[in-house]
Amino acid sequence: MGDNRFMMSFPPLAVCLALMLSSCGSVEWPLPRVVPQDANRPSAAPTKQSSAPVFVGAAAVVAGRGDTVYGLSRRHRVPVRAIIEANRLRPPYHLNVGQRVVLPRARQHTVKRGETFYGIARRYGVSPYDMARANGLRPPYDIKVGQKLSLAGKTATGGKAAKTKTAVRSIRRTRTKPPPPAVARPPATTGKGFIWPVRGRVISGFGAKAKGLRNDGINIASRRGAPVAAAENGVVVYAGNELRGFGNLLLVKHTGGWVTAYAHTDQILVKRGARVAKGQKIATVGSTGNVKNPQLHFEMRRGRIAKDPKKHLRGA
Repeated sequence: MGDNRFMMSFPPLAVCLALMLSSCGSVEWPLPRVVPQDANRPSAAPTKQSSAPVFVGAAAVVAGRGDTVYGLSRRHRVPVRAIIEANRLRPPYHLNVGQRVVLPRARQHTVKRGETFYGIARRYGVSPYDMARANGLRPPYDIKVGQKLSLAGKTATGGKAAKTKTAVRSIRRTRTKPPPPAVARPPATTGKGFIWPVRGRVISGFGAKAKGLRNDGINIASRRGAPVAAAENGVVVYAGNELRGFGNLLLVKHTGGWVTAYAHTDQILVKRGARVAKGQKIATVGSTGNVKNPQLHFEMRRGRIAKDPKKHLRGA
């Protein structure tokens, strides 16, 4: 999906509903991975103090000659990002001999079959944005069965108590917001299948990518302002730009448990709750969110399972 990011902590209830309907967790939401400049530099032999068995699993260590953030991360199995944030390090993230380095320990989750990155973040109440950074994940944040994820968040990486209080207040404010009104049931489909939402060239296909990455939809390059059509009859369950990196996003629910997603649009032409007809112009192509060129990220999900759109789309 280009250069996207996750949304911040404690999303509005409307967004939570959208996420529940679309399971957008493993879509290509690129998030820059912050890696120390010395990450690829071989570490000198660690000092006895930092490598002794008694320090394995320690909450803090004293940096020895040749120690680097990356080296400590690997040795103590703590995410690089978590060490950087807990110790308020700044580029180029050098450590001084004798410096006390906090090693924040966060809960871990072992990925099971069928789980998505975003679903795990929601389950534990952790900001997906922080969790992605803590685990050094790169777009599209694909996860594998058996992978161990650090559940570190802003309040779990050594931040001050003030951060915790701010987070609690944010949660309370979110809980006091009334839930959005229910939308009507989607209308019956045409029975002739889904159509392509926009004309253009597929620049990123569905499925596994290099280096263990994955795209849960397809990205279609098109001219800016080109019409985006509803792929089938349905009802709009989300219309907004609160999901970080997606830009202007539409989620349309269809009968049979289907949901289609249309991201990076320039203009959204329908509102939440509106019934849309197959082929109806619902948005225009743009480059909102963290993408540079006009394109549409399009997803099809049945329940929580992402489907390859190219196997389900027909001509207009």
